[in-house]
Amino acid sequence: MSRRRYAVCGLSNRGVTSFVCPLLGVRAGEDTELGFGANHEDYSSHGGLVAVVDPDKERVAQFNAELIPPGHPRVPWYPPDQFGAMIEQDRPDTVIVASPDHTHTDYILAALERGVDVITEKPMVTTAADARRVLAAERASPANVLVTHNLRYVRRHQQIKRLVRDGAVGRPTYVTLEYHVDIRHGASYFLRWNRRRALSGGLSVHKGAHHLDLVSWWLDDVPERVYAVGGRSYYGPDSPHRPRSADGTTYSGRELRARDPYFRAQVGSGAFPDDAATDRVGFLGLTYPHQYPAGREMYLYDDEIDIEDTYSSLLSYSNGASLSYTIDFSSPWEGYRLVINGTHGQLETMSGRLPDGTPLGDSSSIIYRPLFGEPETIEVQTVTGGHGGADPLMRRDIFVEPSAASRELGLAASSLEGAVAVAAGEAIWRSSAEGRVIELRELLGEELDG
Repeated sequence: MSRRRYAVCGLSNRGVTSFVCPLLGVRAGEDTELGFGANHEDYSSHGGLVAVVDPDKERVAQFNAELIPPGHPRVPWYPPDQFGAMIEQDRPDTVIVASPDHTHTDYILAALERGVDVITEKPMVTTAADARRVLAAERASPANVLVTHNLRYVRRHQQIKRLVRDGAVGRPTYVTLEYHVDIRHGASYFLRWNRRRALSGGLSVHKGAHHLDLVSWWLDDVPERVYAVGGRSYYGPDSPHRPRSADGTTYSGRELRARDPYFRAQVGSGAFPDDAATDRVGFLGLTYPHQYPAGREMYLYDDEIDIEDTYSSLLSYSNGASLSYTIDFSSPWEGYRLVINGTHGQLETMSGRLPDGTPLGDSSSIIYRPLFGEPETIEVQTVTGGHGGADPLMRRDIFVEPSAASRELGLAASSLEGAVAVAAGEAIWRSSAEGRVIELRELLGEELDG
């Protein structure tokens, strides 16, 4: 078996923990509340890291100095504008894209143009227009694009897929998915680059792509039209939680931190430093001198925040089912409630936790209610690891070979499936902004016929 050569574009938390550490055989710490799981996997016999592309030269230097195992050569660094030179000099078989969302398109297109396979983090891109560019480029290239929609790999989600596929509910009629992101996790998006639509596509794309892909996969269907309402209910300059003095004056700096209820809830989470003059430290102790330079003030109430933090939406699918999807990013708990209704029955499950880690619901079971019969509780084996045990299963698929379950259920997401998730997320924020129904064909055109 030959070892594949991998280049990573974006030495992000996700890039380091999910891809770089397994390729180097480096233990990736402990579980974190943002979904980066403890990683004890070693895929160095299956693949090697040959290059890192990232604008942050200092972060890559720190990575090479502190995380490269003894005896392993330092990994070459390239700035983004030297991507082509990296391909020529280090000859990767596959490029892994784990950089901020708005940069995905350029990396993917550059790799496809050179006939190099791509594994990209979700969302594949930030706009439906860029998704169409990727799909066209992939058709013209001998290389392929795989999108890491990792939530498909959660054991409970795989069991739901089997139940729907095997007719447990009959023909699906409507799905209700209520998702909550708690005050610590939710606020973290508004203290990072995600808070600008130009960089993330908004949270209906960046985060919603997870959930919208799941529903399309469960139903084996694609959404046709979307109607949504949404807005900023918690963050931004008009937040009801923004600390103000008795005369209405807003605070900044230490005074704001001392009075900010979100900041008090974030203590110990690592989402942002206690003092703006302090370097922001990510997973495994890596700093962000380029992306978040020390001294740059970032607050939950900044004027540059231009994305929504709350959505309610209704999506209709080509085979007649519908989805009621809601999500908010400032909840007392983190998790979801899901109900899938069909002509012959219903599936229901809930998974969640309080910010202190106290579990809510039972993530190991699914309630099956046949239309004419007694309810049944279906127990599901749970596994450890990031994102509910999904990440280790996905990495084995990527670095070794697809599992039997992966081949059976179609766990690996294609570029077209990634494009549909992006377009559905874009349709949600566009519908909310424009007050009208958005047809996915407006955004993806004939690609929907895929």
